[in-house]
Formats: sequence, C-alpha cells, structure tokens
Amino acid sequence: MVTIHDVRAIAENLPRSYEVLVRDRVKFRVGRIVYLAFSRDESEMGFAFPKEEREALVASEPEKFMMPSQADMRYHWVDVRMSALDQAEMRELVIDAWRMVVPKRVAAEYERLHED
Repeated sequence: MVTIHDVRAIAENLPRSYEVLVRDRVKFRVGRIVYLAFSRDESEMGFAFPKEEREALVASEPEKFMMPSQADMRYHWVDVRMSALDQAEMRELVIDAWRMVVPKRVAAEYERLHED
C-alpha cells in the first residue's frame, strides 16, 4: 500500500512544489495552486486531473478512483483510494498532477533531466 510518506518523497522533490497543512489536511502546492490533497486520515488523495477525462477514469476503475466532492466538481480534480495504488501508478499520478500546475518550461526541464 502507498502511504503519504511515499507521495511526499516524490512531491517534495518536484520543482516549485511545497507542502502545507490546511485544516489538519496535508496538501502540496505550486505557488497558490493545490495539486495534491489528502483526507484527514490519509486514506484518500485528491489530485489535479483534467475535468473532461475524469468520468472516464472513475468509470474505468470505480474501486480505485472517485469523483470529487460536489464542492470540488468545478476544479480539475479526482480522488483516489491510497490502498488501491501501487508505487508506479502513484508516481505517475503525482507527476502528472504537478505538470498541470507548473509552467510548461518547468515541466519540460524536469522531463529532460529525468529521462529514463
């Protein structure tokens, strides 16, 4: 099972990313934009994701992905159960969410430096 510590190890090393605590919830931001947020019990993680693709994502694996709360439906956002993630998928979700909120040149430089 993936934990918040596993996510933190990825997110804290992404350019311009930083952690904040808001109402007892851990969130990761770039500037003022939140791209990851955890439930208080850390069993779920919300992440930046294209609005137009979220219904398909949730429908593809409803045991893993969930629609955001009604209040968050206006945002580019999806929720995931941490217990359903493996390390590789978590890494991909975190980096893709971060890419949505950083300038394209920052994401491009990161990709150039981290080519496999």
